[in-house]
Amino acid sequence: MAPILSDYVTEAEILAVKGSLERPISGLVMDSRRVVPGNLFFALPGLRSDGLSFVDEAVSRGASSIIAQKIPVHPPARVTFIQVADARATLARVAQRFYKHPDRSLSVVGVTGTNGKTTVTHLIKHFLNGAERVGLLGTISYDLGARTVPSFRTTPESLDIFGMLAQMRDAGCRNAVMEVSSHGIAQQRVLGLEFAAAVFTNLTRDHLDFHKTLDSYFEVKTRLFNGGVGPVPRVAIVNLDDPYGERLAEKVAAEAPTTRLITFGENPRALVRAEDVRLKFNASAFRLAWPGGSTGVESPLIGRYNVSNVLAAAATAYGLGRDPSLFMDRLRDFRGVPGRMERIEEGQPFNVLVDYAHTDDALRNALGMLRSITPGRLLVVFGCGGNRDRTKRPRMVQAVQEYADFAYATADNPRTEQVDKIFQDMKAGVTDPSKIVWVDDRRRAISLALDTAKAGDSLLIAGKGHEGYQEFADTVVPFDDRQVVRELIGIKALRT
Repeated sequence: MAPILSDYVTEAEILAVKGSLERPISGLVMDSRRVVPGNLFFALPGLRSDGLSFVDEAVSRGASSIIAQKIPVHPPARVTFIQVADARATLARVAQRFYKHPDRSLSVVGVTGTNGKTTVTHLIKHFLNGAERVGLLGTISYDLGARTVPSFRTTPESLDIFGMLAQMRDAGCRNAVMEVSSHGIAQQRVLGLEFAAAVFTNLTRDHLDFHKTLDSYFEVKTRLFNGGVGPVPRVAIVNLDDPYGERLAEKVAAEAPTTRLITFGENPRALVRAEDVRLKFNASAFRLAWPGGSTGVESPLIGRYNVSNVLAAAATAYGLGRDPSLFMDRLRDFRGVPGRMERIEEGQPFNVLVDYAHTDDALRNALGMLRSITPGRLLVVFGCGGNRDRTKRPRMVQAVQEYADFAYATADNPRTEQVDKIFQDMKAGVTDPSKIVWVDDRRRAISLALDTAKAGDSLLIAGKGHEGYQEFADTVVPFDDRQVVRELIGIKALRT
């Protein structure tokens, strides 16, 4: 028997309906261009366009049913039209039912925070990935158990999330780890999802073009822990070294008493903590302590913030019942995360690292770490994204000028903004004009930096990390910082 509409939409969710609820449906879709006959089409409201504008196209392609927040005055005659109060919330609930609640068959870990989500999710996957397959949804890729596909969004829409969790379940995964962005929480993409564990890395100024204030940004993050998006997680893993983490730990204890709270950090009050931290040029060492045990750790990840990332992942695995004295042995085999402080080695006598740092806090962390281990000069290539929070642009420049000996300010992903206008915002943060130049072409900026670098120097190319493209207005062009560096070093070697 083919599934029918009434199997997935409850009477309580329906405000009005035109047509039969016994209509068979072949699948769910929110993009009218992907409709095939028999699909249920969700006409979602958006910032730039309303899904109702695409109903005719969806119907022409064979949609049998439509869910929207309004019923048109003259709705199509041959389809069922359902009006709901919140189309995004209904999409999440219907998707969960359609894919037979895959989150109930998996131990799902959600990681949120301004910085560190990608590294922490990869570390958690590495720690848990013993005899069992572990799925992953994140900024770089989606590992679905039987196959891995490129990521198209850090936290996908709920329809995609539940569909991919179902693929993980069917491929034999027992665990799934996912990055949970503040946009994903605010836009109800994880509504109703049952998390075995929720992880908070930190919170710094970012996305204020969307959230407006830091308090609002923090409030959105807390929804993952206090039941604001669905069931409270069984375990909450919170960074006690971060001031917002301290606040969150207090809120979890007060508002989610059934959730097991596990804190991590260098803070002596943290349940899982790092002691005797030693930062080296190509590694980090510390003693990991947890209730009932401790062990020495040699991490291939450099920098104090990566100590925090390792702690977050270790605290999560511990919270899920794993023995740290066993899974921490696997850390020495961790190969790192693409575009996260990724070292480019092409025989050059200086360090070149590519990193995703694109906030002032992330830049300070990255540059402060490199400053402490670089015997020569510290050089930086960086930019600020277009159509994003303009207030962070001068602060990013201030962070760079605070630590770098010289910087090349250039284009990041300008999107629909002119690079010169982005530069104007950035220049408000300049404290020493002699230590920065402005180069609108990113490849040219990288080339100039490579020409300047000498033995013993470190060159950080920040902002895009793993990304293999650059966004200009409505055009996306291929551009990978890592590939560009390798090409340019090769070309320069031929000239010598």
